[in-house]
Amino acid sequence: MNNAYFQVKAPVNEPVKSYLPDSPEKAALKAELARQLANPVEIPLIIGGKEVRTEHKANIICPHNHNQVLGQYYIAGEKELLMAIEAAEAARAEWENMPWEHRATIFLKAADLLTGKYRAKLSASCMLGQSKNTFQSEIDVICELADFLRFNIYFTQEIYKQQPNNSDGVWNRVEYRALDGFVAAITPFNFAAIGGNLCTAPAMCGNTVLWKPSSTAVLANYYFMQILLEAGLPAGVINFVPCRGVDFGKVVVPHPKMAGFHFTGSTGVFNDIWKQVSQNIDNYVTYPRLVGETGGKDFIFAHESADVEALTCNIVLGAFEYQGQKCSAASRAYIPESLWPEVKTRLETEISKLKMGDVCDFTNLVNAVIDKKSFQNIKNYIDYVKESPDAEIIMGGDCDDSVGYFVEPTVIVAKTPTFKTMVEEIFGPVMTIYVYPNDKLDETLTACDTATSYALTGAVFAQDRAAIIKIAKALDHAAGNFYINDKPTGAVVGQQPFGGSRSSGTNDKAGSAINLYRWMNQRSIKETLVPRTVVNYPYMIEK
Repeated sequence: MNNAYFQVKAPVNEPVKSYLPDSPEKAALKAELARQLANPVEIPLIIGGKEVRTEHKANIICPHNHNQVLGQYYIAGEKELLMAIEAAEAARAEWENMPWEHRATIFLKAADLLTGKYRAKLSASCMLGQSKNTFQSEIDVICELADFLRFNIYFTQEIYKQQPNNSDGVWNRVEYRALDGFVAAITPFNFAAIGGNLCTAPAMCGNTVLWKPSSTAVLANYYFMQILLEAGLPAGVINFVPCRGVDFGKVVVPHPKMAGFHFTGSTGVFNDIWKQVSQNIDNYVTYPRLVGETGGKDFIFAHESADVEALTCNIVLGAFEYQGQKCSAASRAYIPESLWPEVKTRLETEISKLKMGDVCDFTNLVNAVIDKKSFQNIKNYIDYVKESPDAEIIMGGDCDDSVGYFVEPTVIVAKTPTFKTMVEEIFGPVMTIYVYPNDKLDETLTACDTATSYALTGAVFAQDRAAIIKIAKALDHAAGNFYINDKPTGAVVGQQPFGGSRSSGTNDKAGSAINLYRWMNQRSIKETLVPRTVVNYPYMIEK
């Protein structure tokens, strides 16, 4: 056994490549896009380090061309989920006791593989499988995912350094153990980086994991799982089990050895998990750690002193990049009457320039929404507005699923701040604007704070510093991530720890040390160097 103290240097964020014309990364990406389109893949489960195939399969399709099949993936059932639990439990002791520097090296190597020889492969899979343009894929499955790996290793190291004080003759120590059981991870379609983070963060801390990726993000998640195995991840530490949510809920969530649940998805599903855990609380070996980032109804609040050009640009980018399918996407805005005419004109100009279509056309900013269900949900909201006397669509509003699931960037103006599309999560390229009287600032701030149950992200645009202070204070609990003169999207690991509260989750801040604490189980140790041998205390002495 070594007796040296190893230290990982503080990481820096992975640089974002520009994919300029004639750049090597652009040529490599285009070649990889063509290769994946021409070569459908078969994706097995990975349980205990082995490929497992079942009787049930599903197609992986391009959202922007639903006739294009990228491959098929196998679906785990109850039998395979029980196998995965057994594999996780079998691997747990050896993984938890592996020297920290060796656990760390696996994930650091994975980050280098991701940003090196597999960069084009992962980016292309994210573009095709999740309909992301080049830039959105680069910042997601490459840069953010690599940042999660590198920064979380560093955060874990810094936590391990933290030790208690000592008194004379006593040496106090703290051990940071894994949880007493496995961790379940359910991950969403919209960020491949979240998929990678939710399974690896607990694993870095010595836990074994069952990973259920979204059915509409299996491709990029599978390729990342392959990178982890190439980097040396031992069998059974992370078990890759695409499956139906109902089966995961039936087999995994109530299992006595489930010690943690790492989740990103809808508020309704997370609420159901909490209920299910509470109903099974007497059966667990330990109280499960429940960590979730859920829904959002993210806002932009403009003051009359706002820079209109900046405000307009960030409404467009905040609402319509990745088709509004980010947890943090701007979906409601509050604009003062004095600015509205100019804001409206600029919005019309900028939105008219947006191109929408296939991800292989690099001139498109906007692509398709993820699937038929999402398309229909968004269309239902748009149709509702078309029939309502209380709101008006002033830009966009067309939906077409003949080739892919395309929804035009849509701007709605609502007559009240409590209109349906101002308060309900839509998860699509739909921005609803409420134009408020300049002298009704306080009332409008109250509406922004209370109209929805969500509290994920929000932004204020103002040049007046006193107004910024006032608005930020009024919306203190309305957003876990708050932006001043910037869009409410684009949190960077190590810079803006991400998460919200209220109905938006437990605010355990992915991309910070706070999240890692949730996957650790402390043991305090007191060692007395020379134990006392006298029973009586001095106070007992009498003259």
